[in-house]
This record gives sequence, structure tokens and C-alpha cells, in this order.
Amino acid sequence: MAEPKKLYIKTYGCQMNVYDSERMAEAMGGAGYTEVATPAEADMILLNTCHIREKAAEKVYSELGRFRGLKDANPDLKIGVAGCVAQAEGAEIMRRQPLVDLVVGPQSYHRLPEMEAKVRAGGTALDTDFPEEDKFELLKSRPKARRAPAAFLTVQEGCDKFCAFCVVPYTRGAEFSRPAQRIIDEANDLVERGVREITLLGQNVNAYHGAGPKGGDWTLAQLIWALAEVDGLERIRFTTSHPNDMADDLIEAHRDCAKLMPYLHLPVQSGSDRILKRMNRSHTADSYIRLIERIRAARPDLLLSGDFIVGFPEETEEDFRATLQLIEEVRYGQAYSFKYSTRPGTPAAERAQVDADEASDRLHRLQTLLTGQQREIQESMVGRELDVLLERAGRQPGQMVGKSQYLHAVHVTAPDAAPGDMVRVRVAESVTNSLGGVLI
Repeated sequence: MAEPKKLYIKTYGCQMNVYDSERMAEAMGGAGYTEVATPAEADMILLNTCHIREKAAEKVYSELGRFRGLKDANPDLKIGVAGCVAQAEGAEIMRRQPLVDLVVGPQSYHRLPEMEAKVRAGGTALDTDFPEEDKFELLKSRPKARRAPAAFLTVQEGCDKFCAFCVVPYTRGAEFSRPAQRIIDEANDLVERGVREITLLGQNVNAYHGAGPKGGDWTLAQLIWALAEVDGLERIRFTTSHPNDMADDLIEAHRDCAKLMPYLHLPVQSGSDRILKRMNRSHTADSYIRLIERIRAARPDLLLSGDFIVGFPEETEEDFRATLQLIEEVRYGQAYSFKYSTRPGTPAAERAQVDADEASDRLHRLQTLLTGQQREIQESMVGRELDVLLERAGRQPGQMVGKSQYLHAVHVTAPDAAPGDMVRVRVAESVTNSLGGVLI
């Protein structure tokens, strides 16, 4: 038998890229590849890129430059760029970095094996189309390898919202929801391979409207209730949501579905109605707050996470203070906050920009407030009993690390436990970004 070829994948950005990288590895497994831990070992390097963060494309080019020595030492090494930067930059990547053999957008991963065959034959391969075929159906799983206790499962891709700062509609395309039965089948497969917690992924996941098994479109809530019937699946989460698509049946699922965890990531981005309108967010600060009140009335212990952009074009100090006021009123257990950076081709990129130093100062003040709220909510967990799904061994002898139902990382001494065990823990301490507990 031929010796397996070696594949190294580096993943940037969101959970959806993590999921996509896993599926790319499985697809390339069918082409005779096994994964390795370092680029120096590889016969093929794939960078699965993200276009959300500042200067994303330049960081990819810088990373590619570091592979030049590997390519010089091994002329047979093949290098590919995948993901959202690949979609946005296309053939420009090969022009700027001739050492790149392959560029593939997020909707064409199922074509990787044939693209790999083309570059092995001495050519180059570029595919940034939005093909009509379902890449998920064509990316069939390879050998039934054991999986970690928690896994991602993409159910929806793309976005039709066209927020003024966002490249997702251009890099991931229009909203597409996978048929419900295919998601259920994949969930069953994951559970058979050791998964006990699944996070449903989508750029706009609560806009899910996949075809139901008996006709008609299902909502995300209907999908969650069907997945709750999967024997052996203990926990369900979903991310990322839009306030405008938080439907009544999804709020009711948070109230009534025991397997749906009390954690919700619901980005607001700004507390200023003027800036929200300029962002094309289609909700107001008040409508967002009223929505949170309804959700918390249904699930009082829910931990809320959010996203914030500061220094958005034309944002004034008054606009920024409205964001701080919203945060004070809502209170977040977790949050992701960023200083606005331009994305070429988006409407906001052409507008008057906020002074960089002022934007940095606002980000510091906002993060100080959010960090204080996160610390207070973590400290409120001390003395409580939590259910913890153990995921891996900790740094100390006999220590295990897992996640609570609220997505807090929890460390516990449990020498007889194994990844995948669900244990009851009394929280004894709150430390930076995690909790410490003892087995009950």
C-alpha cells in the first residue's frame, strides 16, 4: 500500500471554520491524506482563513511567506488557501504569492480532492464559485473516528442581512439552510462517535428554514426539538443569532427543552439607534432590551453573550455612551468586542472614520465594563452546583476540564473520570475565565 500523504490544516476565526476544517480533513482522507501537527511534516498545507478580523488578508500573506523555506526544501509541497479570504481575494492570492497552488472558497470544499489531483499533476486550481450542489451532502464522513465530547454542526450558511460592516454576504453568499433530516443523521453519527454536546452553527443560525422530513420548512426550534430526541445527545447549543430572528417558538424552546442549554449569544453591536440604523441592523436598542426581557422571563437563569463594535464610522461620544448604558441594563456573562476596521467593498468602508486613538479609548472603557460584569457573574457561581461535561485532562494530576451548562470552563479533580462523563460539581472558586470546583 502507498504511504499516506500528510496534511496540515491551520484554522482561523469562527467555529464554522473549525467545522469546515474537520470536513476538509475527512474529504482529503479519501484522497489518501492523514493529518499532521506541524507544517514541516506536511505534503500539503491548507490555510482555512477568516475575513472578519482587521487586516485579515495581509495576515494570510504574511503566513504564506513563512512557508517559502518549506517549499524551497520540498518542491513537491502543495499549499492551498481556503475560507473567506480565499473567496474575497481569489486569483489575487496566486498573483501575490506564486507558491500557492490551490485557492478554494467556502462553498467548494467538496471539490478539494479533484483540485488536489490537478495540482499534483503540475497545475494550479482555483474555485470560488457558489455551486448549486449541496457541499454538505457531498462531504461524506470518512472512517468513524472517535470524536471529542463536544462538536460543532453547521446547519445554515450565509446571510441576507447586509450589515454595513460585514463581508459575510459576499464571502459566504446568500442564506442557505440544510435539510433537517441530513442534520439529524449527522447528529446521530456524531453521537455514535462519542459526542454528547452539539453546537448548531450558522452565520445567522436562528434564521434557519431547512426542509422538513415530511415537507415544509422547519424553524430552528423545530430542529432543536427533533435533535432533543437523539438518544445519547445530552446538550444542544446554537450560535450566532440575530435579534430580528428570535422567534416565539425559539424562546419557548429555551423555556421547555431540557437539552437546550441556558446560554445565548445574541449580538447587538451598538446601543445607539442612530448607529444601529447606519449599521443596517434593523433593530433598535429598546427592541433588543425588550427581547432580552422576554427571553429571560422564559429562562431566568440564561447567561447572555453579545458582540460590540466601537468606533463605527460617525460614532460620537454620545452614541458610545448609549452602548455603555445598554450594557449596564442588559448585563452580559460573556462578550466579544472589537474596534471597527474597514472591510473593502462594504458600505461602511466609504464613510468618515472615527479617530483611531478615540476608538481605542472607547474599546478600553467598554471592555472594562464587560470584564467587570463577566467577573461578577462568574463569582455568583461560587457555591452553586453545576453539571459539567468533562472534555479533557487538566494540567494537574487527576484534574479534568469541562464546560458547565452556562459554557463556563470548569476545573475539577476527578482522577476516575474520563472525557465524555457528565459530573455534578460544586463551584469552589472563580478565577480568570474559568471556575474551580469539587465533585459532589
